This record gives sequence, C-alpha cells and structure tokens, in this order.
Amino acid sequence: MTDDQTPQPMIEAIGLSKFYGDFAATRDVSFQVNQGEVVAFLGPNGAGKSTTMKLLTGYLAPSAGVAKIAGHNMATDRLAGAKRLGYLPENGPLYADMTPRSLLNFFADARGLTPAEKQDRLDYVIELCHLESVIGKAVGKLSKGYRQRVGMAQALLHEPDVLILDEPTAGLDPNQIRGVRDTIRQLGESKTILLSTHILQEVDAMCSRVLFINEGRLVYDGTAEALAADGKSLDEQFHELTA
Repeated sequence: MTDDQTPQPMIEAIGLSKFYGDFAATRDVSFQVNQGEVVAFLGPNGAGKSTTMKLLTGYLAPSAGVAKIAGHNMATDRLAGAKRLGYLPENGPLYADMTPRSLLNFFADARGLTPAEKQDRLDYVIELCHLESVIGKAVGKLSKGYRQRVGMAQALLHEPDVLILDEPTAGLDPNQIRGVRDTIRQLGESKTILLSTHILQEVDAMCSRVLFINEGRLVYDGTAEALAADGKSLDEQFHELTA
C-alpha cells in the first residue's frame, strides 16, 4: 500500500488489442490488479487469455493500448518492469538436459543476482517449491508436476512483486494441484498475482476477484461472491458469460 493506504495498481491493461490481419486475438481489454490481490483470469480456449498475459509481460507488442507492470510501460520500459515481474507461461520452455539446480543458476546469472543473493534465493525457491529430492536430476526426466515446480521456482527467483501465472495446474494430478494451490496461497500473502485457469474450483480456493474474457473481450470484472449472488454456480456463470 502507499502511505495513504490507497491500493497501488501493479498490473494494468489499458485498451489492449492484438490483431493478426483481420483477426482480433484481444480487443480493447482494460483492467487493473492492485497490490496484494490474487485475481483469476477465466475464459474458454481461444478466448484471448494467453495473448493478454503475453501482452502484459511484454512478450508480445500490442497493436493498440498499453500494458503496465508496477507502473512501468512494458513497451517502453520493459527491463524495469521485468525486474518486478515473475512470469510462468503455459508449458513454459525448460532445458531438458539441465538439472533444476543448473537451470536456476543460469536464470539467477541472467537476472544479475550477486553470488550472495543467488545462494539465498536458490535456497528459498528450492524449499518453497519442494525441489530438494530432484535438484540434481535432468529436467527432461521429471514428472510434469515437478517441471511445473521448476518453472514456478524460476519465476520467483528474483523476488518479484508481481506474478503472472498461465495455467499453473494444467495437466497435474490432484495431489500436484493441491501443492501448487498451497504455494500460490502462500505467495498471495505478499505478492500481486494474476492467475489463468480452467479449473473453476481454484477460483474459490485462491482468488479474491474474477475476470472473464470471451472472444477477445473482457465480459466480467468482479468478485466470485457477486457472481454467485443470484444463486447460480460459477460453472453456470462461466457458461452464460462465454457460451
């Protein structure tokens, strides 16, 4: 919070649009996520969730509009924004021949961490993401659950204030999902998180607010409680907003 306790916007989408020829992957998407919020980003396949997240992180350049992370315009001040941001893309690239330890060392050096910072942060993310038992094993030989944990660890390595997580529990078994949820809940106590998911139960478990996107447009921005006020389940609301 700022000194006057006004929530500080940490993620801002301002009229974000992305066009591929005549096709609009996103069109005029605007919202903000304030400091300390954990917000779910929902929508059917192809609705524009991943594109919006890539625009927010600076991975894609918008056709129109502005993306900001912690006040930094990700088109003109991307490096400063990236220092505040941890990004876990869906099926993010990991180097199969490297071990989690060598991979995290590589990312720590790429982030410019000092030797003292690097060791402290490596110890922290290895413990937080429960990687101790596989830290010396090739990433390519790990289960999807452990690979996802390695991806989460690299996103947290530089101690970002903002996390953007694209389908962090996709393809995981129930025990693995529980572990990722527990980690996100713990992180949500100190970080701002935008979380894309298809698993609606995760919204009640982890999130204070819900964004729905459909056909590239934002169609709902509010609390899960407000959605449920008319007695309809989140499942039913998802269908009505995106069918």
